[in-house]
This record gives sequence, C-alpha cells and structure tokens, in this order.
Amino acid sequence: MFQKILIANRGEIACRIIRTARQMNIATVAVYSDADRDGLHVQMADEAVHIGPSQAVHSYLSIEKILAAAKLTAAEAVHPGYGFLSEQVAFAEALRNAGIVFIGPNPKAMAAMGDKIVSKKVASAAGVSTVPGYPDAIDTPDQAISIAQSIGYPVMIKASAGGGGKGMRIARNDSETREGFLRSRSEAASSFGDDRVFVEKYISEPRHIEIQVLGDKHGSVIYLGERECSVQRRHQKVLEEAPSPLLDEQTRETMGRQAVALAKAVAYDSAGTVEFVVGQDKSFYFLEMNTRLQVEHPVTEFVTGIDLVEEMIRVAAGEPLRLQQEDVHLNGWAVEARVYAEDPVQGFLPSTGRLSLFRPPMATCSDAAVRVDTGVEEGSTISVYYDPMIAKLVTHAPTRQAAIDAQLKALNAFSIEGVQNNLSFLSSLMKLPRWLEGRLSTSLIAEEFGSSANIAAPRGTDLKKVVAVSVAVNSRLEQLRDRVRDTRGHLASGRHLVLILEGDMPPEQMHVMAGIEGDTISTRFPDGDTVEVETGWLPPEPTFRGMVDAKAMCCQVRTSSSTIVIEHSGTRLSAQVLTPHAAAMSAFMPKRRRLEGEGIVLAPMPGVIREIQVAAGDKVEVDQPVAVMEAMKMEVTVRAIMPGRVTKIFVRPGANVGSNSPLMTIEA
Repeated sequence: MFQKILIANRGEIACRIIRTARQMNIATVAVYSDADRDGLHVQMADEAVHIGPSQAVHSYLSIEKILAAAKLTAAEAVHPGYGFLSEQVAFAEALRNAGIVFIGPNPKAMAAMGDKIVSKKVASAAGVSTVPGYPDAIDTPDQAISIAQSIGYPVMIKASAGGGGKGMRIARNDSETREGFLRSRSEAASSFGDDRVFVEKYISEPRHIEIQVLGDKHGSVIYLGERECSVQRRHQKVLEEAPSPLLDEQTRETMGRQAVALAKAVAYDSAGTVEFVVGQDKSFYFLEMNTRLQVEHPVTEFVTGIDLVEEMIRVAAGEPLRLQQEDVHLNGWAVEARVYAEDPVQGFLPSTGRLSLFRPPMATCSDAAVRVDTGVEEGSTISVYYDPMIAKLVTHAPTRQAAIDAQLKALNAFSIEGVQNNLSFLSSLMKLPRWLEGRLSTSLIAEEFGSSANIAAPRGTDLKKVVAVSVAVNSRLEQLRDRVRDTRGHLASGRHLVLILEGDMPPEQMHVMAGIEGDTISTRFPDGDTVEVETGWLPPEPTFRGMVDAKAMCCQVRTSSSTIVIEHSGTRLSAQVLTPHAAAMSAFMPKRRRLEGEGIVLAPMPGVIREIQVAAGDKVEVDQPVAVMEAMKMEVTVRAIMPGRVTKIFVRPGANVGSNSPLMTIEA
C-alpha cells in the first residue's frame, strides 16, 4: 500500500480524499493556488505545495506543476478527484512515465471512454443501447445546422471532452444551433482545452440515471447500483438519489450488465460511471462514461456501505476487488443536495464573497444519517475562479420518504451568510409534489420554476407557525434589550401585537395576542387558534431551534433594528413585530424610493468579460446578445434589455467586473 499520495484537486473533494487516506494511514499532500492559500484542504493535509496563480489553467490544470509537486514531496501516487485533470489522458501518462501511480483508470480506457465520440462507438460495439446522433466532431456552425436538420429537432450540442454540464446546449431550431455551437465550443476550449463538439438527438422528458462501476487490474468489474440524477438546472445536477424511484430490479440489472460489458470492453480498472438517458417507459440509451469519481458518489456509498475512494486507492495499488457482484446489496435510500453559492432569484447566477457564517447541520433524526462534504469553513472565500458548490448535504434513511424528510430538516438547520445561496430553493424542491412522487425529468426545474426561483411566502398552517416563531424571536430580543437597560421584561400575558408582513405585495397587518411563561411563548390568532413555541433560543444565534406545538422545528433567523426574517422549508417571512401604537405610526414613516437603471446593461454576475459583440453606435433589438461573460467555469450571454442604439461601452474583453457593474448604455 502507498505511504504517501498527492491530491491533484481542491476544496470539497480534496478534503473527502484526505479523510479516507487518513483512515488508511496514508500521508497526504495538498496542492493549492493563490486563491486557496488558506483553504481547508491545505489545513487538513500533512503537506501542501503552492502551484501557482488563482486561474486554474496556471495551477490545477498544469500537468508540469502537479508533477513537480509530486516529485518534490516523494508522493507515490496521485488522486485527481473530479474536474481539472481527472480525465486527462496526458496527465495519467505523464505520471506513469515519471514512475508515479495514477489513482484512476489506465490511459487507454480513459482515452476510449473520456472522449464522448469514441465512447459511443465503443459502446455500440459492446452491445450497449446508444442515442441516435452524428458520431464525429463538427467543424462549423453550418455543418452543425445541417446535421441537426438531418437528425431532427430538438438536438443536444455537446463538448466531446465535456463533463459537469459544461459545453452543452439544447437547440430547437437553426438559430439556436448556430449560437449553441459557438458557445459550446468556446466553453469546451476554456474548460477542457478541447473545442470539439458533436450533435445527438435530444430525448424529450428524459431522466438521467447512471450506473456506478468498479474494476480492478485483474479483469474483475462489478456494478454498484444506480443513481438518479435527473433534477438539474443548466445541465448541472442539483439533487441526486440512490436508488432510482423509476427502476425495477430487472431494468437495474440490465443496465448494470451493459455498464459492466462496456467497462470490460476497455479493460476498465477503477471507479467509473456509465451514464444513461432514460425514458419514462424505462427505455435507456448510453450517454457517456465518466472515467473518474463522481460528485454524487456519497449516495452510492451510503446505500452500499462501500468507500469508493478507498477502493480506488486499493485498485491503484494492484489489489484485486474485495467484492463479487453477489456481495453488492442496496440498503435504504440516500438523497444528496448540492449547496451552491448562487442566487436562484436571479436566474441561478453564481455568487462570490466571504462566508461570514457557515454552520452545517448535525444529525437531525434518530433513524437517518446526515453527512456534509465540504471544503470551506467560516471565513472562507468563494471566488470567481472555481465551481460555486459550497457543500454536499447527504441523508440516508430506511425509505425514500424518510431520507427526504431528513434532508428537509437538515436544510432548515443549515446556516450560510456572506454569499447568496440555494438553501431555500433546495428546501422548496424537497416539498415539490413531482419530486415527492418520483415523477422526475431533467426539465423538472425549468418546468416548475422557470429560469429563476423566487422564495415563496408561507401560507396557512405554516404561516401561523412561522408568525409564532417571529413573536418568540421578538420576545427574546425584547428580553435582551431589557436586560441591557436593566429594566423589567414587559412581555405579559395577553399583550396585543401587530405584525406587518412584508413581501412583493403591499404590507399586510396581522393582529395577535402574545403571552410568555418561562421558555414558552404562546401566540393567539384572530380565528382563535393558538400556537405555542418552547425554545431556549437566544440572539444572535442564526438557527432557531425549538418545539412548535410540541414538534421540533428549525429555521433561519435574521434580525435588524425593525425587521425579523424567518426562512423555513423553502419559504421566507419578513415581518415587523410592533405594538398597535407603533404600527399606526409606521404608516407615516417615509418610504425608500427604488432607483431604476433604465437603459443601462448590467453584469448579471461577477466574472470576466470574454466578448463584446456590439460597438458604440450599433442598433440592437431587445434580447439581442451584446456580450459574453465567464465565471466559475460557466459562460453567460448578456442580452440587450431594450431596443435602441448603443451609446457607450464601459468595459473591454478581459476585464473583471462585479455583479451589477454597468457594461454599456442603450438609448431608444
């Protein structure tokens, strides 16, 4: 077994690999860029080597620098994690030539399966069901349009060396094919150093289901069940689960056997994933093979009890698989939610900044396990240079519903501040009927939420519970103020309070009666209902924990001088809790006027300007592309907000801009 390994990655996956290596008594070496100098993975590793500037192309994507770090520290093997160099054949070969073991598949298998065009040909020869499409790389937009027309719309334009949703576009007509080809090719070149793209038929209402395989260097290959990864946005996975609620045992076995046949056809000898696009009728077609560890591997680890990182290390060291196919059994259900630094309200655009608060949840119920994989801590910075994923939240329970219930409780107990995040959005997904019923497809988020997802206000019984929590929070704040002023607490039984509920609509008043006895605060509503809250919560703790009508409840609390904001289960309540006199006087307070930036095109996210597609004086139509930005490995087309003439451009290609920075002005 190896004595020391280097992890050629960063963040969450680097920390994940270090934990398993530590359990195996293997020393670890971390590598880091300028942006990651204080990263959690650097702190956890036994050694760390600086490999260059923040830009990945000059650090984590530099084969020479990773190789030099391995030689400097006498590392015997390198684990690439996922992304970056994990599927680069040249990297595996460079390590082999230097006498260093690559903890992953052999270069020939990587070359065959890492290239989507080649892999489809190999899959077809191995008897694996494949999607109709053009099997070779496409050179021009016109060629892409011709092929798309011959296949029939809609089509998917994909990067041959792609992964993680990068370099992928759906096209439903010639215009979308032309633009999609250009954007896919550009993203592929910047993300993977390979601009080849191809076109295949897009399957309507598809599900994305993948089979985890594991092979050794002695010819053995097994499959470890499937993962359902259909809940996606912009072709990037948001929720994953194992097993899939769609598959029956016969379909699972058929897909598993085809995945094993494909792996054996290329002498695959590590952990890998064979991905399928699956119809609602359980028909399935080979999509691609990822020759690396997947982001969503924890759900497979939970239901099988197998540490995939440990198995990868053992296989790389030459050990035979310790399991046969008959030894693999699926136990219970696991659900994973990806916690991103992004703003669902603003089209899921990535967010950057310092994590002023980061409090992951602990185990939330006795019959469910909770796991948080992360590479950050309080004080860490989410930068523009890397993927915006903050953490992976995984729950495991005996049944799917129990795993979902545990996931929702864990999300309610998760506190993040300093960057926009998708915790409330993930909570709303947990309550979505289609998700609960297992009626999934890769278009679920687009169909249910559109291009953005506003946070809903609580309704009905949920509203009363959250209002009661607001009253309890207010009582604690008043008690704290009274102690500071050295006066007697004045929240007495039967006290009349007015809540001014704020949101997109005009403020709404709700009159309640509140009383307190010890740690119990009761709130009586106009219809006679009473909600009791028992809690020891004290400000400024961001996570409220207590018993609401004798049931445990967690929610996120933010307070200001006049407003209490409660987020719970995908909803948000913003309220002022006032006396009747203060509520009456609030109507005379001046209202802040919102300024409109009409005619100014603003950057939708922080990032780098890649292209300016117009010049001063050009006429533009509404929604016409005017610029292309890149941040966190994603390209976004910026469009004109109104028809008119471009009067001034404030930025040049290559410029770094912040969110809402002015890019140009348009006059009607």
